[in-house]
Amino acid sequence: MHLALRSDVSATDGDFDMVLLNECTGRYWYLNATGAFILRLFLDGSERAEVARRAAERFPVSEEKASQDIETLVSSLCTADLVKVKA
Repeated sequence: MHLALRSDVSATDGDFDMVLLNECTGRYWYLNATGAFILRLFLDGSERAEVARRAAERFPVSEEKASQDIETLVSSLCTADLVKVKA
């Protein structure tokens, strides 16, 4: 699975966090350090398994739990029309 920001979404990186703006709705979304880390990996082309592995290495969580949390994050971002899944 690959993710890309939708064309009408802008991203601004903080030191560790990220803010996404849906330019069509004017809604902002804040991603904490964990969410930003995960989204950056996807945007850089990492596959889901690689993202889960790297998240488990960086944060105090198992790879299985990281995978579940990643699924929740991706689902939320898709529901909010912030990202699109590319095959």
